[in-house]
Amino acid sequence: MLAVLVLIGSLLMVALYARGAGERERRLAEAAFIADADQLADTVRQRLLQYELSIRGGVALHSAAVDTPASRQWRGYVDGLDIRRQLPGLMGLGYVAYLDPRSLAELQLRQREDGDGLFTLTPRGVRPHYGAILYFEPEFESSRLAIGYDQYSDPVRRAAMDAARDSGEVRLSAPVRLRQYGREGQAGVLMFAPVYRTARLPISQAGRENALVGWVYAPFRTAEFIGRSRIPVGHALAFRVVDITDEAAAPLLASDGWVDGADGEARVLHSVTQQLYGRSWRYDFQPVGPLTSAGMRELQATLIAGVLASLLLFAVVMALAQTQSRAESLAHRLSDSYRRSEQRFRNAMQYSAIGMVLLDRHGAIVESNPAMAEIAGVSQAALSGTALRDYLVDGHDDVTRTQELQVLHEGVNRSTRRLRRHDGDIREVQLASTLMPGDADSDIARLVQVDDVTERRRAEAQVHALNRTLESRVEERTRELTQANHELESFAYIVSHDLRAPLRSIDGFGRILAERYAALIDAQGQDYLARVRNAAARMDALIDALLQMSRISRGEFKRAPVDLTRMAHDVIAELRQTEPAREVAVRVAPGLRAEGDPALVRNLLENLLGNAWKFTANAARATIEFGVEPGAVFYVADNGAGFNAEYAGKLFRPFQRLHRDDEFKGHGVGLASVRRIVERHGGTISAESRPGGGATFRFTLAPQPRP
Repeated sequence: MLAVLVLIGSLLMVALYARGAGERERRLAEAAFIADADQLADTVRQRLLQYELSIRGGVALHSAAVDTPASRQWRGYVDGLDIRRQLPGLMGLGYVAYLDPRSLAELQLRQREDGDGLFTLTPRGVRPHYGAILYFEPEFESSRLAIGYDQYSDPVRRAAMDAARDSGEVRLSAPVRLRQYGREGQAGVLMFAPVYRTARLPISQAGRENALVGWVYAPFRTAEFIGRSRIPVGHALAFRVVDITDEAAAPLLASDGWVDGADGEARVLHSVTQQLYGRSWRYDFQPVGPLTSAGMRELQATLIAGVLASLLLFAVVMALAQTQSRAESLAHRLSDSYRRSEQRFRNAMQYSAIGMVLLDRHGAIVESNPAMAEIAGVSQAALSGTALRDYLVDGHDDVTRTQELQVLHEGVNRSTRRLRRHDGDIREVQLASTLMPGDADSDIARLVQVDDVTERRRAEAQVHALNRTLESRVEERTRELTQANHELESFAYIVSHDLRAPLRSIDGFGRILAERYAALIDAQGQDYLARVRNAAARMDALIDALLQMSRISRGEFKRAPVDLTRMAHDVIAELRQTEPAREVAVRVAPGLRAEGDPALVRNLLENLLGNAWKFTANAARATIEFGVEPGAVFYVADNGAGFNAEYAGKLFRPFQRLHRDDEFKGHGVGLASVRRIVERHGGTISAESRPGGGATFRFTLAPQPRP
């Protein structure tokens, strides 16, 4: 009976042991699986970090160049990276230029002049900004389809590009269709890095937008990322990556062996979420087959040997062995932890840029680091055994009882002192003293950090002095500007009064000659006299225009709501009264409103609509249109004579005209006045035209918001 009881008891103990050991091995296998999964996720992050470094190299290439690097320079940089061998999984590197309509036209003109042909932008259309791909390397047959593609026209790409621009950091896009593989494309992800025209990152968001010149980007196909990038995936592990940045999760890629359940839900054992370049990626892991470990097979062999032998004795011995093993492992871990902690502290002292000393209970230096020896101007060996108070100008560093209580409460006692170096130089230092816990018979009582802030204080004093100098310069420039305004007002007074008196005399005596001595002057003399009077009248008109343009900049500015539709109809009605015989089709959009100075806005519309009315005089079916585009951009368009777009920059300069006076009358100050009015409102104005094809003027009356 005793043998049976011992056997039954031993078998029961073995069974219980087998159950517990099996559960432990299962947990160990699961822990190993999770460790492999975490390592795999970190490997993906490291691979993306390598991609980031290659992109930042491209950004540095653009930042170092005076102008945009040529395609051969970009090809040389990419060839030097050896992407196929050094950056497997990456398709290549490209450059996207940040353009507005004007800079796009300049780019197309420059490429045409260089003999590269016309730069074609897809998709076509007029937009405030473009993100056109200028070049992509390494070049292959289908990658040429991406050149000229406007990435900024795609909302998904634009979101990543804007995020990179506003943060100044590398950003990933949501899943997209890559243009490098034809019109249909393949699923992939794009990585963007902003390129600014300044080496230093602008502080404000508006400054970053103004300084942006483009992006360096790198695409990679999600379907081939794992295989091409040579990321090791164990045969017992399958995983997928899902983009969870937005509300709807978007699958990115899945490894071989990944299985979804019948209901569409996969069996996920472990998930890891990473924040990667502005996106949130979730890694889902599932085992391929049952979780096993090498310990499970050893457990089976142990159970068989224990049953055949004395299971009870085996269980007792095993229990004793396990107890001893755990004790040794615990002691070993404690010893390693203490040793690592001690090494970390030694490294912190050795390589710290701040001086550090360990003091005993009497204030003597027990140990110091190289930074402290450099601050004191002596060697570390000379510091040992000396009192820290001997180096301080006031001669004491003792911590009072009140300060000791403060250290116990706050952890540290800080003070600013003056330290005398060995060579006699006085340095200003900041002391941070904290108590060091230890054994009762320990030599070390306190740790004191000594930070030399002398150069910092001197730099702050220099900054304050520079600020005072800058303030005096601003006051001087303000006085100069005030004096210039007074001189401008004096000039306007001279133009208004002193110059007009001679003109009136010329015109008056010319009129008297024409009336009283008409019979004595022949036809040629009458023609000369008429030319003199016309020239005087034209000069008087130019003086009026010049004075009017000067009043625009000097008059009082009052911003108020303005009904542009009603104001435009009033201007058109006045133009029709001056030439009732003309038939002009005028379309004014309803409900046009803005904020501005009513008098200045009225002057602006009179000039723009008056120009459209004047330059459509020779059109068969004259048409004038006044409307608004998205973004509060107003426009005035006509089908009149137009002008050469190459000389559009001269339009807004005073007395600059693109047509002869015998073709269209004018003084050349109307559009200059328009530009001053728009700039005074904080807006912008531009012109588009071609000879004989009409003209379009676009303007805003307020600063444009960020897209």
